[in-house]
Amino acid sequence: MTLATETIDVEIVVPVHNEEHDLAPGVHRLRDFLRRDFPFDAIITIADNASTDATWRIAERLAVELDGVRAVHLGAKGRGRALQHVWASSQARVVAYMDVDLSTDLAALLPLVAPLLSGHSDVAIGSRLTRGSRVVRGPKREFISRSYNLLLRTTLHARFSDAQCGFKAMRTSAARVLLPHVRDTDWFFDTELLVLAERAGMRIAEVPVDWVDDPDSRVEITRTAMDDLRGIVRVGRALVRGDLPLHDLRAAAGREAVEVHGVPRGLVHQAARFGAIGAASTLAYLLLFVLLRGSTGAQGANLLALLITAVANTAANRRFTFGVRGASDAGKHQAQGLVVFGLGLALTSGSLWLLSTLSTHPARAVELVVLVTANLLATVLRFVLLRRWVFGRRRNTPVIAQEQA
Repeated sequence: MTLATETIDVEIVVPVHNEEHDLAPGVHRLRDFLRRDFPFDAIITIADNASTDATWRIAERLAVELDGVRAVHLGAKGRGRALQHVWASSQARVVAYMDVDLSTDLAALLPLVAPLLSGHSDVAIGSRLTRGSRVVRGPKREFISRSYNLLLRTTLHARFSDAQCGFKAMRTSAARVLLPHVRDTDWFFDTELLVLAERAGMRIAEVPVDWVDDPDSRVEITRTAMDDLRGIVRVGRALVRGDLPLHDLRAAAGREAVEVHGVPRGLVHQAARFGAIGAASTLAYLLLFVLLRGSTGAQGANLLALLITAVANTAANRRFTFGVRGASDAGKHQAQGLVVFGLGLALTSGSLWLLSTLSTHPARAVELVVLVTANLLATVLRFVLLRRWVFGRRRNTPVIAQEQA
């Protein structure tokens, strides 16, 4: 293989941070596979992002010793930052990345890049959650993964099934369109890129994968979950405000806007606003729960956090989602909102009770994930009740009509 990337079909990036033990075995295994079983020209780029151990020295040695391997070094940490740096300057037809531990079976690499090289799709993702995938991992990570992707479908209306599998590829021309608008430089990078690709009308191919969990994973679940929630709020707010140049992205990608037949536009925009407010409320709820947990216990913290955010959520949805302004019926709407709050309390308190029956001392991260899932169910119920019951008769009240974005 050659390093003249303008003649290369696929450039595969392996982002690493302090991976001195896994780097050499992973790169050797990947290179052997490419030479033996991969029918396209490909190079491997090791993207070291601010490692403090021997990772960069190993990467330099591999780049010298192995044909078809190169290495780049970044002074700042972040998987998204590493991918941005390499993908933005790549001259290959397709750019891809995979985790250094090679948790995903390499047999899925050809199905991943084939629809991109053929022009059928713009983006391709390995999915652990679609039919045909075979996954070996513990119930905790399985529950977290499914909860996160359910949250994306609920708040950002994502249609892809697995945002965080470390096995993705895209046509380089599509990457050049999207990358300037992706702000996250860490783990939320994947999600933000996929949401933008979907909103730009790009076709996303999903490939079922065989995947085995790495027991030595460096991902800090609680911190990553909070960062992801902040990312969801930021992207949701940008979509609601129209801050993202979706029309320009569609034009650059050669796509026209697609109308969703049978779905009223008011419902679509209400759901988008409700989702963004709901994501912000969920983040506020989790922060309040963590702050109150030590002094009031789990049930007390849940009650107070949910009550505070429920009042704020009803007021925000009244104003921004359903376009109801002024003081008329504000008290009535809050009272009805508290009824909906009671149903949400029953769901979340019930989930905490169920968790306590299954585990005497559940980990804090597990407790938070259970609460997020219960809140998702409560959120769906809340939207239906707010739209049909609380604000369903707003045509009879003197309000300013909601702007149709």
